[in-house]
Amino acid sequence: MKAGLFGIGLDTYWPQFGGLLSRLEGYRLQIKERMERMNVTVVDAGMVDNPDKARQAAGYLTEEKVDIVFLYISTYALSSTVLPVAQQVKTPVIILNIQPVAAIDYEKLNGMSDRGDMTGEWLAHCQACSVPEIACVFNRSGIRYDIVSGYLADEETWREIGEWLDAARVMHALNHSRMGIMGHYYGGMLDVYTGLTGMSATFGTHIEMIEMCELKALRDSVSAEELQQKTDEFATTFDVIPECEETEIERAARTSVALDKLVAARRIDALAYYYEGYAGNDYENIVTSVIAGNTLLTGKGVPVAGECEVKNVQAMKIMAEFGAGGSFSEFYAMDFTDDVILLGHDGPAHFNMAEERVKLVPLPVYHGKPGKGLSIQMSVKQGPVTLLSVVEGKEGFSLLLAEGKSVAGPTLQIGNTNSRYKFDVPAKTFMEQWSKAGPSHHCAIGTGHIAGKIKKLGFLLNIPVQQVASD
Repeated sequence: MKAGLFGIGLDTYWPQFGGLLSRLEGYRLQIKERMERMNVTVVDAGMVDNPDKARQAAGYLTEEKVDIVFLYISTYALSSTVLPVAQQVKTPVIILNIQPVAAIDYEKLNGMSDRGDMTGEWLAHCQACSVPEIACVFNRSGIRYDIVSGYLADEETWREIGEWLDAARVMHALNHSRMGIMGHYYGGMLDVYTGLTGMSATFGTHIEMIEMCELKALRDSVSAEELQQKTDEFATTFDVIPECEETEIERAARTSVALDKLVAARRIDALAYYYEGYAGNDYENIVTSVIAGNTLLTGKGVPVAGECEVKNVQAMKIMAEFGAGGSFSEFYAMDFTDDVILLGHDGPAHFNMAEERVKLVPLPVYHGKPGKGLSIQMSVKQGPVTLLSVVEGKEGFSLLLAEGKSVAGPTLQIGNTNSRYKFDVPAKTFMEQWSKAGPSHHCAIGTGHIAGKIKKLGFLLNIPVQQVASD
C-alpha cells in the first residue's frame, strides 16, 4: 500500500520571508518520517506552491498508484494549487491541518523587532487559514475528503492518521484479495444470498469458484507424512478431548491438509462454503470433516465462513486485515436477567481469539446440516469487541458495526463458539436496532474497539457505515 503526501504553500511568500520554505519543508518531512514508522510506503510529491507544480505532483502520484493522498497544509495556499492534484489522482484526500506546535508563542512573536519577521513566524503556524477554502472548493467539485486537525506532537492526531493508514491498507488488501466460493448457499437463507458482481465492484475482491471435486482430488493425494503433521498440529493448537475418535481425527486431518493445498493452489484469501451432498457420498464425507481445518485457516488469516455466507466472510476478512481476528457468529439467545446477548456459531472459529484453549470435540449431529463429526468449543476472550456485518440493501452494500464487551458468565457447551456480549444500550434495544439495519443473521466478531478504523474504511470504499452501539 502506498500513501501519497504533498505539502502546499504560496510561492509568493518565499522571497518575502527568508527561511520560511525550508522550515515548512522540514515539517512535511517530519510527517513523512512518522508515517513511514507506521509501516507504509510514503510517496512524497514535495511542496506544491503553484498550479504548474500541482500538475507535476498529480502526475507523480498517479504514476505511483497511491491508495490514499494526504494533503499537508504547510501555510496559507491558493486552492488552485490543490484542485488539479485531487482531480487527477482520483483517490480520497485527507487534509492535514497540522500546526508545528499546540499554540503560537505569542510573547516571542510579539517581541520581534521586525513586523516582516513577525508575519513570517505567523505564516509558519497558518495551517488553518486554508482549510475552509479547500473544503469549499472540494465540496463544489465533488472531491471526497476528510480533515485531521492537530499539531505535530499531538498523539491523538497521529492516532487518527494511523487509523487512516490502517483503513487504506485494508482497502488495498480487499482490492487485491481472492475470495473462494465452494459449494452453494444454504437453501432458504434468503438473507445470506448476495450479488457477487456487486461484491467485486464494491470491494475490488476477485471471486474464485471452486469445485468440490478439486478438494476431493487433493484429499485423495494426502500422504501419510502430511497426515501425521496435521494430526500433530491439531494436538498443538487444540485441546483434543478424549471422546474424539481416532478415525474422526484422521478424517478431519486429511481434509485439513487438502484445504491447505486448495488455498495455496488457488491463492485464496478468504473462503465461503456450504455443501450437503447425497447421504453417504464422498462429498458429504468431506464437508462433514472441514471444521477443524477451516478453524486453522481462519486463525492464520484466511477466514472461512460456513453456509456460503459471502458477505460475512468479507466482514471477517476486514477484521483479519485490521488485526482484530474476525470470528463467524450469529445470535444465539438473549439473557434478560444479565442484560447480555449470546452469540456463537457452529463450524470454523478464530482460535487466536479464544479466552481459553480451544477444544476439539465430537458432535453426534450437525444441527440443520447432514452428518456428524468434530467441532470447535470456545469463547471469545473477555474484553472489548467490535461486531461487523457487510449489509446488502436496495442501495447496494454498506457496513454495520457495534462496539461492546465480551463478558464472563455461563455459556452453552454444545460444541460451538459461544460468548456473552454486553453493549452500552439494553440488550433488547440493541437487538432491535441491529436487526432493523438490515444485516443477515450472521456477523463477524473482532477483538478491540475499531469503529473509527471501520468508518474510515467505509469512507475510502465510498459506502455507508452505520454504528448502533459504542462502548
